[in-house]
Amino acid sequence: MAKKRYSPKFKFQGVMEALGGEKTPGQIAKQYGVHPNSLALWKKAFLERGPEVFAEDGTGQQYERRIAELEQLVGKKEVEIALLRNFLSRGG
Repeated sequence: MAKKRYSPKFKFQGVMEALGGEKTPGQIAKQYGVHPNSLALWKKAFLERGPEVFAEDGTGQQYERRIAELEQLVGKKEVEIALLRNFLSRGG
């Protein structure tokens, strides 16, 4: 089963509601259709890495670019693996 991916904006909205304290984490998780543990992990990550938002050296953008490069590389490797499996299943 593929892991569902959520946009940064979606996660940020959930975290902001959690930080607001008007609703319980369970209520917010239900509202957004996510597991409460996911919401807790997003909140933890936000609190730990929040200062990066204000970094003047562009580290956040560098991380985003690097993540995009790595995701692209993983995609290419998945295609290569699929091709090799297909080749090997035919008896090569």
